[in-house]
Parts: sequence; structure tokens; C-alpha cells
Amino acid sequence: MVFIGLTQLLFEYCIYERIFPETPGNSLQFTLLLVASILIAAAGYIINDYFDLDIDQVNKPQKVVVNAIISRRWVIFWHMSLSMIGIYATIYALPFNNFWHLVLANMFSVIFLWVYSTSLKKQLLIGNILISVLTAWVIGVLYFSKYPLDALNTISQPNSQNVRFFRLTILYAGFAFVITLIREVIKDMEDMEGDRKYGCKTMPIVWGLNVSKTFVAVWMVVLIAALVLLQLYVIQMGWWWSIAYCLCLVVAPLIVAFKQLFKAKSAQDFHRLSNIIKFVMLSGIISMVFFRLYP
Repeated sequence: MVFIGLTQLLFEYCIYERIFPETPGNSLQFTLLLVASILIAAAGYIINDYFDLDIDQVNKPQKVVVNAIISRRWVIFWHMSLSMIGIYATIYALPFNNFWHLVLANMFSVIFLWVYSTSLKKQLLIGNILISVLTAWVIGVLYFSKYPLDALNTISQPNSQNVRFFRLTILYAGFAFVITLIREVIKDMEDMEGDRKYGCKTMPIVWGLNVSKTFVAVWMVVLIAALVLLQLYVIQMGWWWSIAYCLCLVVAPLIVAFKQLFKAKSAQDFHRLSNIIKFVMLSGIISMVFFRLYP
């Protein structure tokens, strides 16, 4: 949830307002969308812990909250309350006549998070992809909130500001999707013991550890290659501090994770890998600051 809030704050103030300084965003609308995103995500975490109680007691018994700190009845209450407040915040932020598609998208996000927790999380790959898409949507909802129902027409107009904003949205949404997919599969490898005990059909259980590692490794290579190629483009702009930051704090940790991936065997090994990927997520989010610093 902290990552979600930080992502939207930096995207709004370091990218959108930098590209469109003459038309600053609606601060009330942004605040409400930020609140909606955080509350919907919080509700998703809560209901996931509710349905994962048995599995979590095997995989991470020291972190179990449901029934240990809060009763199952109150978990449902807080899930419903946070979800409803998140939806109401979305409706208040986005006039339904122009943004009905975004209101429906956030409503479906609540539904998808419930379905993910009850069944999709236990299925092969589909749950991982869903969470990756919803993570990318954290950026997507801000982008589409700037263009009432005509985003594609706006993009097609010969306006360098619109084109740049669209490209940066795709860049960060794509990064969010790929890095989340990598981390989700690594987490499945970490949680194999409890998942297998309760009949889950995650990738490491169905396809085995070696295939799962190969899957993750391929996406890591794709991401590293894309980031390195991006730096070749950034060199032309002379953003040397940005390049150094990306290579040292995004690309280098990914290379470290790649090297450690095939050596990993225990849950502790995969947990360390997951933390490295989480660090890469944070570094990638913070990189938006450079768009505020450079012209």
C-alpha cells in the first residue's frame, strides 16, 4: 500500500505536472483517487489473509493476523467497509458521465481481488497475471483520469506532450506489470510447502521449480535488456545521474537476483530474492523523481 501511494504521488507530481505545467491536475480528484487505490488494495490484502489463514499458518505462522489479532468476522467487516469507501471515493472523484469506465474498472478491481483470494490465487499463472495487471492499473487509472473517454483520440493528435505522457505511462505501467509478475512467481516458490498441503496448483507445484525459475529468469532478462536499451536512449538527453541511478539501483539488483535465482532452494532463499525484487520495485518507483529534476 505504501508503494501504491508513493507510485501515484510521484506519477502525478513528477511526471504529469512536469509534462503539463500549464494545466496542473485537479488536486481533489487526485487525492480521492489515491485514497481509493490505497483502500481497495488494503481491502484486497485483508480478504487475502482471511482466505489464506490455513496456508499462512504453515508458510509464515509468525505473521498470521487473522484470529490472532483480529477476528474473522471483523476481517469481513473491514474488507467490505474499505472496499465501499474506495468505490465511493472513485465515484466522487470521477463524474460518472465522463468516467463511468474508470468507476466500473475500480469496482471490478474489488471483485477481482475477492475472486483472486478465493480461487484464482490457487490456480496456475492466472492469479499472478491478474495481480500484475491490477498493479499496472495503479498508474493506468491516473492516466485515464486525465482524458475523459477520448484518450486514444488525444494520443493520436500531433502533440508532443500527450505522446510523452502516454509513453511514460506505458513505461512505468509495463515495468510495474513485469516486476510484479516476477515477484509473484518467486513468492509462489517461497510458499510451496503450505500451497501444496492445501491443494494449490501454482506454477512451482504444477510445473516444478526448474521450469518456474526459467520462467522468472526469462522475464528478468527481458526487463534488464529493456532497461539497458532505455539507458542508451537517455544518454542522448545527458541525464547522467538518472542513468547511474538506474544501472546501480535497478539493473544491478536484478542481475544479482538473476544470479541467485538458480542457486535458491529453500523458502529462505526465495524470501531473500523476493526482498531484492521489492527493492527493485521501490527503486523503479523513485526513479520518477528524475523527471522533476531534469528539463
